[in-house]
Amino acid sequence: MAMRDGLKTERGGRGGTSEHHRRQGFIIDVGHRAQQAPNATLHPFTMEARSTSVVVEVHAPICAAAAEILTPDSLRFFEDRRRALLVARTSRALEFDSGALPHFDRAASAASGGGGGMSMREPHSHATDDPHWRCAPIPDDVKDRRVEITGPVDRKMVINGLNSGANVYMADFEDSTSPTWSNLTEGQRNLRDAVRGKITYTNPSTGKVYALKEKTSVLFVRPRGWHLDEAHVTVNGRVASGGLFDFGLYFFHNVHALLQKGSRPYFYLPKLEDYLEARLWNDVFRAAQGYFGVPSGTIRATVLLETITAAFQMEEILYELRAHSLGLNCGRWDYLFSYIKKFKCHGDKIAPDRSHLTMTDTPLLRAYVDRLIYICHKRGTFAMGGMAAQIPIKGNPTENDAAMARIKKDKIREVLAGHDGTWVAHPALVSLAKSVFDEYMPTPNQIDKSPALSGKDVTEAELLKLRVVPKGEAITSDGLQKGVSIVLAYSEAWLRGIGCIPLNHHMEDAATAEISRVQIWQWKYHGVKTEDNGEVITAARISKLVHDEVKRVTGGEDKGKWYLAGKLVEDMLTKDKLDDFLTTVCYPHILTTKYEGDVIPEDDPVSKL
Repeated sequence: MAMRDGLKTERGGRGGTSEHHRRQGFIIDVGHRAQQAPNATLHPFTMEARSTSVVVEVHAPICAAAAEILTPDSLRFFEDRRRALLVARTSRALEFDSGALPHFDRAASAASGGGGGMSMREPHSHATDDPHWRCAPIPDDVKDRRVEITGPVDRKMVINGLNSGANVYMADFEDSTSPTWSNLTEGQRNLRDAVRGKITYTNPSTGKVYALKEKTSVLFVRPRGWHLDEAHVTVNGRVASGGLFDFGLYFFHNVHALLQKGSRPYFYLPKLEDYLEARLWNDVFRAAQGYFGVPSGTIRATVLLETITAAFQMEEILYELRAHSLGLNCGRWDYLFSYIKKFKCHGDKIAPDRSHLTMTDTPLLRAYVDRLIYICHKRGTFAMGGMAAQIPIKGNPTENDAAMARIKKDKIREVLAGHDGTWVAHPALVSLAKSVFDEYMPTPNQIDKSPALSGKDVTEAELLKLRVVPKGEAITSDGLQKGVSIVLAYSEAWLRGIGCIPLNHHMEDAATAEISRVQIWQWKYHGVKTEDNGEVITAARISKLVHDEVKRVTGGEDKGKWYLAGKLVEDMLTKDKLDDFLTTVCYPHILTTKYEGDVIPEDDPVSKL
């Protein structure tokens, strides 16, 4: 054991070689603001941050990105409240499994007979009783959000997203990023460099250099949802919140640089289930702003309305975040996933194949859009449209033209409904979406137009009504096989550290894969028959489809992560209890905690885990 700069160092480390060593014993009081510049860096070591109430430890290999990003003062957490909210989620899920439905208020819940419903509203809520409150004024650089593009946080994608011509690029640590340690730390470094206008990337195969244009999109960041952990970090011996990890590091390293350039930290908040979860984010924002001495309201966030429970408290969620709010977004794919998952045991809510669950033909989606637009505009903030998951089809002009026509039709629907902007998944779609909004929305947004009154009277029943699909078409053998294929392909890519993949001319991320996963489980649970041949969807049938697909893709060879994905997917689709999230099942298989404290060079394969 040697001493260096007051720190203990231990020779050996990974593989027992002297090149890989471990430093331990770093302690900092995270209960007080450290006298350390926001851009300070860490020398490689296992880190522990300590105060009388909070001890933060990092259990991961120390690669170059981690050493630059994981400055000790950037790790502060609200862990106990997060865990309590997750317990409340579990309790609600059990009630739904027993037949309960969400309601707007307590009176409706009581009218349903007590056990048949669940109030989603706080009694005597100012959110709904006070007609005068408004969300915070909109900053100048985001008054026009007509087209937003999303993508993962790898270096090339960040550059392409910011150069895409969209008004906003949302860098995504959630559904389109597999949270390997390198993806997270390199992603934070990429965003830090992008904020400062210094990000470049050279393609190692072609030598092509990517750099930012003079005019770029406004940067938003989506941290992970409350349900996701960051197991490489512990707080008081317990695994930390992935969302707070993502938010905290980005805010810590970039808040002052963003303010200096006339912008601010903008976020998208995913998968909130109720107003209390929004309240926790608001308290996190207040604490972060106070800690750094920046004005209240510096942080702004748009909530992705992507759970069925949140649809019953849109106004309450906006109210909780009103000083930091930039509205709501129709996260349509996660919303469908949430609907099927929450009501998986309800025999009257068996979902048809996801191809039938379109925005125009599905009553619950139409009602959700109308209500969201009405409430957001009533409260003076953005009502953002959803994702066009299609991507250009190369080599087939006829099919590509048809796909582009469908996207255009969807964007026209959104702008005429009253949305203030929309999402696309591919840079080639930016100009198409922008042309639609330019034609039908000459102003920067539609917030000051009269609220979409069709959303004022949306009922509970309308928010829960599925599409009726003609018998023989709703659930088919082809739909079942495609669903299995999608879940497998996405899981295999995620296990390799890739969070979104092109598949069947669509960009599949966690949300779209989750729809397939939960509806296959639901079909199996209820013993549904595929309507083209009358065969029951059983665990054995699903298992055979999984095995056949793995064999087809691999040719019987153990390559990639297909065998592991096959095992995990078979278990998820056939077990008696539905797993909450695909990603939480796969997560233990991408952890690098066994390399804790090792110094990993950037060219070492371990650094890419």
